[in-house]
Amino acid sequence: MQQELTVLDLSGAHIEAFIEMLSAERGAAANTLSAYQRDLDDYRDFLIDRGVSADTATSADVSSYLSDLSGRGFAASSQARRLSALKQFYQFLYAEGLRGDDPTGVIDAPKKARPLPKTMSVADVDRLLELAAEEARMPGPQHFERLRLSAMLETLYASGMRVSELVTLPANVMKKRERFLTVRGKGNKERAVPLSRRALDALTAFDAERMRLSPDDDNPYLFASGGAAGHLSRQVFARDLKGLAARAGLKTAAISPHVLRHAFASHLLQNGADLRAVQEMLGHADISTTQIYTHVLEERLRALVEMHHPLAKEAKKRD
Repeated sequence: MQQELTVLDLSGAHIEAFIEMLSAERGAAANTLSAYQRDLDDYRDFLIDRGVSADTATSADVSSYLSDLSGRGFAASSQARRLSALKQFYQFLYAEGLRGDDPTGVIDAPKKARPLPKTMSVADVDRLLELAAEEARMPGPQHFERLRLSAMLETLYASGMRVSELVTLPANVMKKRERFLTVRGKGNKERAVPLSRRALDALTAFDAERMRLSPDDDNPYLFASGGAAGHLSRQVFARDLKGLAARAGLKTAAISPHVLRHAFASHLLQNGADLRAVQEMLGHADISTTQIYTHVLEERLRALVEMHHPLAKEAKKRD
């Protein structure tokens, strides 16, 4: 027992020597040193409970510690920070000849969970679009701007295009009056995106008013502006959208042009669209980017199983 305590005490001394090195050789700030000390002391306490010394811990011990952190509710980013501290500690022991290996060398940092995209319910989107359409029918000095906002919102939600693609749509896209648009996205790649009948009608109404007010305008953009860029800025569109959301009684902090793009994708998947098709419409080069929406697919599959699987039906009967 005394021999075990001596070994454990040595690990504490080695942690202290590591902290001193960070201070003397790397000039680490006091807060940084305190964070390292706290992380390594927590690790050492965990190992003591297992009857293991930090000096002799194996890769399995380090993995168990990370699992323990996860069980305590530590986020992946916090686990990664702890692992970084352990890696530096063991590299110090190796460099000082106190260990002949690094047990953290084969351990990868915990992967951070990708945050789910903000989205909107179908009801909230309908509420927003209906108010935009209602305001677009109102005469007055802001009639053109209201027509523009309605057209932009209908187009964004119908197509899922990026806001940068929306504000830079060329004026000649309205020549064909078809149920799809060709947009130029990232990497200068072109793709076709769908238009709903409502979106096409809103665009047609806006374009007619645009031509009536400026029949000789040679600005190449559909949503033209007198600014240096020549087209309406994303910031102005986002501001107008938040104003509309406020008038609709929705939380403005949760609504942006990008959220409408997410709503487009989420609502398609909820109604049975194929992930690959959504990838094409969003203009994602890699399917992994589109897979942030797989939580929507998982929810839909769970609902299908609960509705149609015979065992799920039996369980409901028993309940």
